[in-house]
Amino acid sequence: MNKSFIVIILSLFLITSSSSVFAQLEKNTTISAFQDRVFNNDPKYKPLGNQKWAFKTNGKIFSSPIVQNGIVYIGSEDGFLYAIEEQSGKLHWKFKTGGAVHSSPVIFKNLVYIGSFDGNYYAIDTKNGHLKWKFKTGGENWFGEKGSLGMKPLDMYMDDLWDFFLSSPVINLEEENPSLFFGSSDGNVYALNALTGELKWTFKANGSIHCSPVLYKNSLYIGSWDANLYAIDAETGKERWRFETGRKSGFTGIQSTVAVANDMVYFGARDPFFFAVNAETGKLVWKYNAASSWILSSAVVVNNVVYVGTSDSYLLLGLDAKTGTELFKFKANGYIYSSPAIAGKTAYFGDFTGNFFALNIESSGKEWNSFSTENRKLFAPGILNNDLLDFRYAAKGSNISLYSNNKKVMDEFYKLGPIVSSPFVANNTVYFGSADGNCYAIELQK
Repeated sequence: MNKSFIVIILSLFLITSSSSVFAQLEKNTTISAFQDRVFNNDPKYKPLGNQKWAFKTNGKIFSSPIVQNGIVYIGSEDGFLYAIEEQSGKLHWKFKTGGAVHSSPVIFKNLVYIGSFDGNYYAIDTKNGHLKWKFKTGGENWFGEKGSLGMKPLDMYMDDLWDFFLSSPVINLEEENPSLFFGSSDGNVYALNALTGELKWTFKANGSIHCSPVLYKNSLYIGSWDANLYAIDAETGKERWRFETGRKSGFTGIQSTVAVANDMVYFGARDPFFFAVNAETGKLVWKYNAASSWILSSAVVVNNVVYVGTSDSYLLLGLDAKTGTELFKFKANGYIYSSPAIAGKTAYFGDFTGNFFALNIESSGKEWNSFSTENRKLFAPGILNNDLLDFRYAAKGSNISLYSNNKKVMDEFYKLGPIVSSPFVANNTVYFGSADGNCYAIELQK
């Protein structure tokens, strides 16, 4: 989404109505793309070094990688979950689903869990890629509606062009009866037996759920396209409270996965604010005005600072966790839908132009370096405006009140290799996926 796009569509007519990610458990005993985004406490700023390898899939990558025991796991729009050797970048095994894999994996007890647009959530043996069990939801799909964002024709159903992800699972670590939780496009939150796939309970929201649940003190926190953040009892599936965000035309829905720290729940929405609410009561503590930018990136909280990305303003923000006061901001070249990973003094994140950044978080946004996808290097001169994403510029004078023309602009942007996948840091290397179909491994400078 681009601010100028929203302004133009608003001026033309109506507006109505993308995803996100990170479950932070109290104990970091599973491996998850959306679990704890703090990877180490290295006292040095560690810029990006050389590319170690790139593994090519046959589809866009929106899934975020995880690394365990020398293997990188990541999903692709080509329908496969890939297990890639961490050192060589060679294929270890791959598992075929019946649809695009926009969910991100979680590993527990030699099983890797993933969701697919075929409507199934899968448990797969990490040793050989064989299916352990699968569970069928009521169906998975891109969020959409008639005349989305006021685009024409107003009576045509349109997939939302900024809805990238499916919900990624989280595990409740009970030794004898572990639970697997995830949301679904059918509006349900599901609780399954993580070892058998047997259904325990469901919770029904009033809209699709594409962000991932967070488990904290026996409560699940998860948002929905219905604009509500829900707190759900993890044992019973009963609602504890809900917090409603704005429902303004064009600015409705929650795609960001929450972060929880110090009994506070932090999350962004399309409405467009970033919120801090009390984890026990659901009462608002503070909110940050993102100035007409959707917040689809999921936050990380480190040393009482909240790090989160924005869409239209292209910012990585550092906010005071207690007050919401802006401490610093760093401007990238395009939308920041990738959720940051924090390793010591360094924040790692990508943007929608195919740039991936390493930012010294103690430099007030002044010390950083970046890596560009090969596609960005090739196509940026013809797509970007002074190296910045610009929806109106990329439209080249076409009528962007039409959905078909908006889709053409997004397809142009996809040529750049946008990075909406969120990074994982392991063994002095950072891993992330790109819409150019590659999973990248970039060494860090020592």
